[in-house]
Amino acid sequence: MTTEPFGTMLAGAVDVLRPAHERFIRQPVDWDLLDSGVEFAPKRQSTIERPVSVAGPGTFMAKENRVLRFEPTDLEGWWFVRDDLPDCLPVRVSIRNVWTTGDIVSNIVLRSGPPQNYIRMVEHIVALKCGLPIDNVMIRMGSGDPPLFKRGSLDLVETLEAAGRRETDRPVRYFTVKEKVTVGAPNGSYLTFHPCTSATPRLTLDCAIDFPTAIGQQRIRFMLNEGHFKYGSEARTNTPFIKMLYCRTIGKLFADVRNLGYTRDNILIASKWGYLNEPKLIHGKKSLEAVWHRATLDLLAAIALLEEGRFCGHIESYRAGHGLDCLAMRLLYKHDKLVEVPNP
Repeated sequence: MTTEPFGTMLAGAVDVLRPAHERFIRQPVDWDLLDSGVEFAPKRQSTIERPVSVAGPGTFMAKENRVLRFEPTDLEGWWFVRDDLPDCLPVRVSIRNVWTTGDIVSNIVLRSGPPQNYIRMVEHIVALKCGLPIDNVMIRMGSGDPPLFKRGSLDLVETLEAAGRRETDRPVRYFTVKEKVTVGAPNGSYLTFHPCTSATPRLTLDCAIDFPTAIGQQRIRFMLNEGHFKYGSEARTNTPFIKMLYCRTIGKLFADVRNLGYTRDNILIASKWGYLNEPKLIHGKKSLEAVWHRATLDLLAAIALLEEGRFCGHIESYRAGHGLDCLAMRLLYKHDKLVEVPNP
């Protein structure tokens, strides 16, 4: 069924999404970067020039030091390999390998083969597959628990920049949607994907959030390129104060959160009346850290699950999250809505 302004509905009800779309349209844009910055359309696939490592406290085991080692590879795509599971194959970054998006702690978990061959909280790593011109890389880990950083994913960006880049003779493949499609949820959150209409493949995003905390309403529009991605990569995960309190009290009864590495330094904590720590990414006297995190490190992580190449077009995101992001990517494949576009 084709219904404007949503195009073909792959999930969700029009009578629920229509008022949500009207709220999205009325929400002010805090920062519009659609027409600024350098075009980002790599022509040849690349990998890193040399291996590099970065370490930090574990996300789910804060007392453990966790190391990520990025290595060049001749394989196409991004891959994780668990060195502590020598009999398991590498796990490809792909929507086909998404196991769960978490319950108590929202995050994307990849798994392939046996149940123990998983990697948690991958979104802050795999988002770099979209935001940087690095198409092929092998990521080695000693467990399924990646490190957590005080500067979002900026440490990862700087580590990969230091690794250098080496082009291959294989062209980058670009994909877009065949038509405008929307994936919505019962609460009115939704994602709308528009086909690429530009002469060169490009991805633009219009992302809005609306939280019942001091974060409130935030909306940014931008063209994806290395500069915009690097700026947004510093944004930390955000959480309401009540959830932080839960994790520090009742949550300790559950294995998922007992040793969680969240601190006042590596996440943004907001109550109904204000921030409990210092927010970052100020624009016009307003912190846009939460929406930059949503756009660059959450939404782009799901788009990076396109295993064959890079996505181009335009995406509208209204109050969406990991679950809806991954559902949308699955439905694009399931309903055969993706088509390859020329790489000029």
